[in-house]
Amino acid sequence: MVGPTSPLSAAATVQVRMARFREVFEALRTSLGQVIVGHEEVIQQVLIGLIAGGHILLEGVPGIGKTLLVKTLASTLDLDFARIQFTPDLMPADIIGTQVLARRTDAPPRFEFQPGPIFGQIVLADEINRATPKTQSALLEAMEEATVTVARVPHPLPRPFFVLATQNPLEMEGTYPLPEAQLDRFLFKILVHNSNVEELEQILARVAGSERTELTKVAEADEILQMQRLAADVVLPASLGRTIARIVAATHPNHDEATARCSRYVKYGSSPRGALAVARSAKVAALASGRPHVNEADVLGVCFPALRHRIALNFEGVADEVREEDLLREVLANLGLT
Repeated sequence: MVGPTSPLSAAATVQVRMARFREVFEALRTSLGQVIVGHEEVIQQVLIGLIAGGHILLEGVPGIGKTLLVKTLASTLDLDFARIQFTPDLMPADIIGTQVLARRTDAPPRFEFQPGPIFGQIVLADEINRATPKTQSALLEAMEEATVTVARVPHPLPRPFFVLATQNPLEMEGTYPLPEAQLDRFLFKILVHNSNVEELEQILARVAGSERTELTKVAEADEILQMQRLAADVVLPASLGRTIARIVAATHPNHDEATARCSRYVKYGSSPRGALAVARSAKVAALASGRPHVNEADVLGVCFPALRHRIALNFEGVADEVREEDLLREVLANLGLT
């Protein structure tokens, strides 16, 4: 007879948890696909980032569905949702909250903390780069430590806690670049492109229809946290850990394996946080494919969203309009990983 703590029983439990993981992951992807036309790769990356426990930056021109994607995701999760519309006059206190004077009949007046919209579990930071850098930096502590400090008092944020930010390309009027330190807090930067002709036809057909898609809640907070814990236990072979380390190191201009164009155009490459982002998200990608271990395809599949925003160009790179995407592609090719 197999005991309740035997290896066989433990393996069966893991298989059940893996099956449930895939069931929830696919249900989330299906729900998003009922509203979002196309953008399958974007949806996949958003879900991987969500389960990896990281924050996500969606970049694209206005009107292509970035905000709709986040709102639809919030509709499928039983989490507290908050939206912050970033504008040039938005202040840090409008995000994190502030101290207010509370007057009571049975006690003397005293200051109490009034939480801001950052105290949601899934927070949409809409058009984040339309606010000034001072306001953008108000998110730093929240995104890194899941706490905010007001009047020297720390206030923990609810768990799980996700920031999904949208931004317009920096070439557009009225935008401010995000500070490098804040960019590094985003697990993924996902590029959302315009729809093709077939997708536009589907969008028009849906708008013309009279039926509205009713979304059901797929997962609640405890389930998401369990999925995160399961993903953390996925095996990352030592050989792939070295591969990730080589990729990240090669993005630095002075490294031995840096390409000629990286040495010429890059000011500095990815931080160690970038290597952790690749590893964490590759584990989720493996589970989503039904495997308890990471392979090379998982790593390569998350390299671009995890590292593209962690490569900073120097003045010459900006002047020559070099794309970080192309530099990263050359790094992978130089390492024999394409």
